[in-house]
Amino acid sequence: MSETLFKKLESYYDEMVSIRRFLHQNPEVSFKEEKTAHYIKTYYENLGIEVRGHIGGNGVVAKIHGSKPGKTIALRADFDALPIQDEKDVPYKSLVPGVMHACGHDGHTATLLVLAKVLNELRDELEGTYVMIHQHAEEYAPGGAISMIEDGCLEGVDAIFGTHLWASEPTGKIQYRVGPFMAAADRFEISIQGKGGHGAQPHKTKDAIVTASQLVVNLQQIVSRKVNPIDSAVVTIGSFVADNAFNVIADRAKLIGTVRTFNEDVRTNIEEEIERIVKGTCYTADSDYEYQFHRGYPAVVNHKTETEYLVELAGKIEEVKWVEETAPEMGGEDFAYYLQHVKGTFFFTGAKPENTLENYPHHHPKFDIDEKAMLIAAKTLGAAALNYHSLQDSKDSVEVG
Repeated sequence: MSETLFKKLESYYDEMVSIRRFLHQNPEVSFKEEKTAHYIKTYYENLGIEVRGHIGGNGVVAKIHGSKPGKTIALRADFDALPIQDEKDVPYKSLVPGVMHACGHDGHTATLLVLAKVLNELRDELEGTYVMIHQHAEEYAPGGAISMIEDGCLEGVDAIFGTHLWASEPTGKIQYRVGPFMAAADRFEISIQGKGGHGAQPHKTKDAIVTASQLVVNLQQIVSRKVNPIDSAVVTIGSFVADNAFNVIADRAKLIGTVRTFNEDVRTNIEEEIERIVKGTCYTADSDYEYQFHRGYPAVVNHKTETEYLVELAGKIEEVKWVEETAPEMGGEDFAYYLQHVKGTFFFTGAKPENTLENYPHHHPKFDIDEKAMLIAAKTLGAAALNYHSLQDSKDSVEVG
């Protein structure tokens, strides 16, 4: 069955590329993907596939029912873009000023749509049910996954698989990891309220810039001195804003940063440790503060049985040249929520463009992918879905809620 699937996918490769390029030219940012969602839903309707829109917002869910009984397997692709100006010189460059697909979500969507088309053509030979989850708003917390789950997209699902086209790795490579794979991604804001004044009279002020600068330094001690070296963590200040007059001592400054962790205890401890340091630093400076910690996506934790199963299947696909266990990735992904509810795994599909002088990273204005990677992703996801019915039930625990 997999070979039949693969041949059909190959025959539709040009359509996959066409879909991806259309979406690349017409991107929409998180929570505003109305036209993209309509495009996806219409594609399924034209194929006569059962589909629902407005799932948890702009999400779209399609279902393909095989003629034989079996498990229910979900496959997920995200479809939001980023507020970045497209600077590539290509025919499919974004037509929307200040918005582009700079992370490959257009490729994810094209992959899943064509895979669904092929599965639908094979439905008389299929076991079980295949749920195609097209998720909005992956790029911006709280994300689309959690609202789609609350709206029932995982009802009856036995397992879920997802991939990210990964432009930093060559086409033909599959990267995986059992257990913690991508980090929890949190955001914090610290506002310092001092007492402003004349730049020539610092003794009459409470300099918010000096206090905030001290905080930037002090917060770096959390990972180096408060986190077990065995555990991974990041505390980064990404924004420092204050008054900018050369002869004025600022009365207010604001820091915004991110925390990345894999362990929930470490995550909680860092949240508390940041406030302890802020409180102490501001007390020393005789200044007031406001502190907010916004919990973002939890860590992506892959299930052992499903990951090892995926690895075995990927190694049998002709275009896959390497299957590699990779180090944990500190980037965040709200695929994590699906894995808290059902068994499954999330993996990277290498998509580094060929014959380019420079490889641009994800979220860069010149980001692009090798479109051949979409075919590899479709074959890998398709094989995982088709063959899962023969897999013995996994003993991995699943946290629900």
